[in-house]
Amino acid sequence: MQIPIQKIIFGSPGTGKSHKIKHEILPSLGIETLENFESTVFHPEYTYGDFVGKLIPVTRGEKVRYSFYAGHFLVALSKAYKKILNVYENPTKDKNFKTFPEEEKQALIMQARQEACAKAQNIALVIDEINRGNSSAIFGTIFQLLDREDNGWSSYQINISEIELLKILELIGVKEQTLANNQSQYKFPGEGDWVNEYTTFQSRLDCLDISLQDRSIKIPPNLSIVGTMNTSDNSIYFMDSAFKRRWEWEFIDWDESTPEPANYPAFDVDDWRKLVKQINIFIKSHYDSVRGIEDKQIGYFFIKPPVTSKDIQNKLMFFLWDSVFNRDKKPLIELLKIPRSELVTFGDFTKLHNKFIEKIMAFPSEV
Repeated sequence: MQIPIQKIIFGSPGTGKSHKIKHEILPSLGIETLENFESTVFHPEYTYGDFVGKLIPVTRGEKVRYSFYAGHFLVALSKAYKKILNVYENPTKDKNFKTFPEEEKQALIMQARQEACAKAQNIALVIDEINRGNSSAIFGTIFQLLDREDNGWSSYQINISEIELLKILELIGVKEQTLANNQSQYKFPGEGDWVNEYTTFQSRLDCLDISLQDRSIKIPPNLSIVGTMNTSDNSIYFMDSAFKRRWEWEFIDWDESTPEPANYPAFDVDDWRKLVKQINIFIKSHYDSVRGIEDKQIGYFFIKPPVTSKDIQNKLMFFLWDSVFNRDKKPLIELLKIPRSELVTFGDFTKLHNKFIEKIMAFPSEV
């Protein structure tokens, strides 16, 4: 199974961020057709309704009815669900399944789900200019789904409205038919029988980790989300630290240069905890110039170990540059002991990653 990518590509305008996604990232996920990805562009007027879904009026002559429009996220999510369903071999079809002990039933469902995810085609949601819209408002509760387990599924589930759930069922192929008594009946993809309650489908949806009773969903492992961001536009909308933490980050410099290789190994759990401690001591030592210092410190789960040099150069150092010392770079200059002219852009800073690690680990624990 391809572990999903949840990454923001950032850099100056015109550095090839969208080109990299189209010609490198999507092919690496096996995505080569328009059918397997959904794309959108955030902007100041873009809303949660555009991203997830909203009711829109549809006029036919003098009559007005309301139809639910599925936003870009809901469409991409449903595509990913459908790809899993296409290859899922439902163990409940075994005529003896009902007689199995409950523990064995759940183990068979989990095994079938894992096998389906391993075979399912990948889907990508591409978000250009992710910081040109109010990302906190646009994502809303979807924000909670961005935490992922090692197997690619969301760590937590969220509850959605019934109309959003019905739209997902429609997009994955569940058919609805209105009856004379103002009731409805439903038919699941690939099955010939109609049923009066869509909750009957729960066993068919176990592979998607959808709960019809709770109306809860998770992001599956075959859905990747990739965004682009111009560093020069960062002031348009503030992206809070909690939102930033849930993404990988990759910087592209204007001159296509790359930092020198790391002279430090990847940080395991213990070494990472030591580095986090040193970074927080360093940040705290500048309490007089850092606003909201409590929220500017990082936790041990800011990056999951093993923490590579790429994680250091992109996610960690960009957080310090853009969120902690965004107003005043003097603390970083003093730490690195370099002239101000050598630290003008983030590209300058990320190239100094070896010196940064050396200096931060040597920073006195008592200041």
